[in-house]
Amino acid sequence: MAVDLIVKNGTIVSPAATYRGHVLIKDGKVAEIMVRDDLPQAKEVIDAKGLYVLPGLIDPHVHFRVPGLDYKEDFDTGSQGAAAGGITTIIDMPNVVPPTANVEGFQAKVAAARNHAYVDYGIYAVIIEGNSDQILPLAEAGVVGYKIFLGETVGNIPAPQDGEIIDAWKIMAQTGLRCGVHAEDNGIILYLRKKLQDLGRKDPLAHLESRPSVSEAAAISRAILFAGEAKSKLMIFHMSSAEGVELVRRGKQDGVDVAGETGPHYLIMEGEDMVRMSLGSLLKVNPPVRSREHAEALWRGLLDGTIEVIGTDHAPHTPEEKMADDPMGDIWKAVAGWPGVETNVPLMLTQVNAGRMSLGRYVKVQAEGPARAWNLWPRKGNLGRGADGDITIVDLQKEGTIDKAKLHSKSKVTPFHGFHVKGMPVYTIIRGNVVMKNGELYGNPVGLLQKPIV
Repeated sequence: MAVDLIVKNGTIVSPAATYRGHVLIKDGKVAEIMVRDDLPQAKEVIDAKGLYVLPGLIDPHVHFRVPGLDYKEDFDTGSQGAAAGGITTIIDMPNVVPPTANVEGFQAKVAAARNHAYVDYGIYAVIIEGNSDQILPLAEAGVVGYKIFLGETVGNIPAPQDGEIIDAWKIMAQTGLRCGVHAEDNGIILYLRKKLQDLGRKDPLAHLESRPSVSEAAAISRAILFAGEAKSKLMIFHMSSAEGVELVRRGKQDGVDVAGETGPHYLIMEGEDMVRMSLGSLLKVNPPVRSREHAEALWRGLLDGTIEVIGTDHAPHTPEEKMADDPMGDIWKAVAGWPGVETNVPLMLTQVNAGRMSLGRYVKVQAEGPARAWNLWPRKGNLGRGADGDITIVDLQKEGTIDKAKLHSKSKVTPFHGFHVKGMPVYTIIRGNVVMKNGELYGNPVGLLQKPIV
């Protein structure tokens, strides 16, 4: 049997096992994993000796800003960053202009991405007041899931009333798709922000104080209650607090199909770094980065399965929007978020090297977990026979320094500039197509829309 690509001699990693072997890809699919060395003929061979061969890693939380905000990012630049960063599939968020709230908006985004994406991509739709009649048509069109913004954030997309949310979730339950929430309580945020502003506070830590962990906990509690009532699937996006971890853990125990997601910034940074490292507005994000105690609770959640997904919340902005020239200035004027899809894998592999989690566990939360949560499994997230031939090859010994100037995103503003990393992606392979080799983009945009398996 001749095949198209063989990745040979690598250490293959799954959540359950690590072993030396060879991955054979034919017609874009995994044909076989061999441990014997009598390999067939192949059009292309990659010798991965000394390297780790992972199922294609997935970032299920990116904002590629199309349509309407493409001065910040688009599928060309965003997907180039994903490929360079070892990510093989992304899922794009719906707070664009206009929001991805109906089939027409979904089709417009698909058209904008077609022939421009270096990696595969799925698309979320947003639930807003009055669009419940679009839930089933959007599922039929091919969205991987839905999102509700329970708290104010970039884009200012208000949540429907609670009763409408419950009704919407009941409709979503019919689709088999999951709905994720931006979990912050708007009433708490608006009250505290006004209180702090009235006191004249505009320092970086005022942002953190305006969005306390109780705000996240209140929103997560509501979301779990509503999803349980509707018997629908729930994801808590970008979870940042110890209270959030405990609420999701308890929700799982109570039989609610709730999953948790967190990001590298919540695991390795602290809110005090806004001042201690003079990062200020560069580290402004919603929900905010909190204390070390919250980070440790998130780590425990990752290791015990409460948190099933790592997503970056890749959110590029211009230097002016991020106040990059004056990060310690008026924090209320700065926009929240930064580009993260390209820096994620090196940052997390650095944590693997530091012993915070095993490489198999990282594969669980960056490949299998997102694929299962968003109905892309088993096509994505694993190297089983018949799965898409998506592979991320990493060198755990390779060291480097994150350089904002080298990011492929239109935005070059990151709080991780200058960070030393150990462990880097060296190949990104999409359905048997090499799109990144030794840190350099390779080939052409081959990314395809990924519809859920339901």
